[in-house]
Parts: sequence; C-alpha cells; structure tokens
Amino acid sequence: MTGSQPVVDDGTTAGERDPRVHEKTAGEEQEGIPFIGAGPGDPGLLTVKGRELVEEADLVVHAGSLVNSELLEEFCADAEQVSSIGKDLEELIPLMRDAYEADRTVVRLHSGDPAIYGAALEQMDALEHEGVPTYFVPGVTSAFAASATLRTQLTLNEVANHVAFTRPQGKTLSEDEDHISEFVAMGDVTTCVYLGTHAVRDTMDRLLDDGRDPETPVAVVYHASWPDEDVIEGTVGTIADKVEDAGYRASALVVIGEAVSGSGYERSYLYDGWANRGSDGEDAAEQTEADD
Repeated sequence: MTGSQPVVDDGTTAGERDPRVHEKTAGEEQEGIPFIGAGPGDPGLLTVKGRELVEEADLVVHAGSLVNSELLEEFCADAEQVSSIGKDLEELIPLMRDAYEADRTVVRLHSGDPAIYGAALEQMDALEHEGVPTYFVPGVTSAFAASATLRTQLTLNEVANHVAFTRPQGKTLSEDEDHISEFVAMGDVTTCVYLGTHAVRDTMDRLLDDGRDPETPVAVVYHASWPDEDVIEGTVGTIADKVEDAGYRASALVVIGEAVSGSGYERSYLYDGWANRGSDGEDAAEQTEADD
C-alpha cells in the first residue's frame, strides 16, 4: 500500500496496535471483515471457509489480476467487486468501513495466503482503529501449489530439513536484508523466492559470486495452479537463461534446493518400523506429530 498510515483520534498510527485478545480459532465464526487468502490461482484451491464467505459477500475487495478472474466469476458473481490495485489506505479503509457500517457483508480477498508477503495487517489495524473488527482466513500459498506441481516435498528426510520463504533485494529489501545466498549455503534448506521473477539473473549471479554450487537445482513455476501454468527447471548456473528465453518477468515462484528434484531422500522413521517400538502407542503418536 502507498500513502501515509491513517492517524486515529488518540494520535497513534494504524501500525501502533493495542494488544489483541485471541478468543477464537481460525476455523470459528467471527464478526467483522475477513481477510481471506484466495489461494494460488485455481478456484478449487480456495478453502471451504473462504468460499462460504465470498459467496455470502455484498462487497468483495480483491487483489486485482493476482486473483484468478474465474474465481471471482464463480463465487462472487452477485457481489460488488472492487480491485485494490492502485488504491492506497486512504481509499480502501473508508470504502470497507462505510460498507460494513451500512450492514453490507464485506470481504477482503488477497492472493495466496495474506500472511505471506501480503499487506494485510496494516489494513486490519486501520479498520480496527475505525471500530471495524477484522480477522484472517488462511489460504494456500504459491509455494505449496508449486511443490504439488513439481511432485515433491519442500522438506525431505536427509535432503531438506528447513524451508525459507524469502524475496530478493530491491526497492523493498536492501542488499543487507537479502539472505537468499545464506539460505542456499546451508545446503538442507528449500528456498522459496517470492516476488523475484524479474530478478532471477541477479539472484543467480549473486549466488555464483558467493561460491554457491552452480549445479544446485532450481525450478521456476509460473502461475502455479493457473490454466497457463508453466514450469522451468534448471540449476543455479542455467536457470536465468531459460527464464529469460520464456519471457517471464512476474508471477512465478522460484524454488532453490535439492528438494526440487524429489530424489535422494531417506526413508522416514515413521515408515521404517520406528513407529511401532512404543509399547502403548505413545511413541508412535509422538513420531507422527513430529513428522507432520
């Protein structure tokens, strides 16, 4: 969002929040405006809760072309639809507040999951300061859709023990705040780079300059789960040329790490007899929880 943060009557800005009271779980019915994750693209990957809420809405404020138009047509046809693209907080907050106070059912629809590189919280805080309650409804982020497309896991036993959600340096992130090379250097991290399609060559060049293995697998998944989804596979040393040849500059997720190939993993303890060693089943339950 652009523009300064709305200032409330007590002189504080929207970013200076009062402590929240966590009274309900994410699955419970709540009052106020829901901030819903629309998922990565395919309307079928909108959650059941999200679908129920958008189908009941009178006003859907959505993330423009980042939300599949098929989803809007299928589930929001009877609602007023307003794109948030190009609008700052000073436009969006009164729009949603006034509709809510007029007893209209309002939903805010973000792409993917609003908790991952979404500017949701600043809107929610501004609405709360206006007396409008808000809450999150989780969605499927593009990293999960990409792993499904690649038919692999982001975590693989003895291959990748960790996952990093990150973005490359640019207008929002300084060079010192770009940790992609550090994640890749760890070896057992699957690094999911959001908002970095335009910077694939710069990112790979920095990895090579830092001495990272040029044979490290990389996959670039364009429009994960959309009808025009495309997958480009390569390595740190080759992927930039392939992405440039394809002409993609936005809307792709970059996945770096050995888990991209879906190979080389070890059998988990859960399916290797370990789960049956507990005499009363408690060990098995603990291991199942640990593997989730």
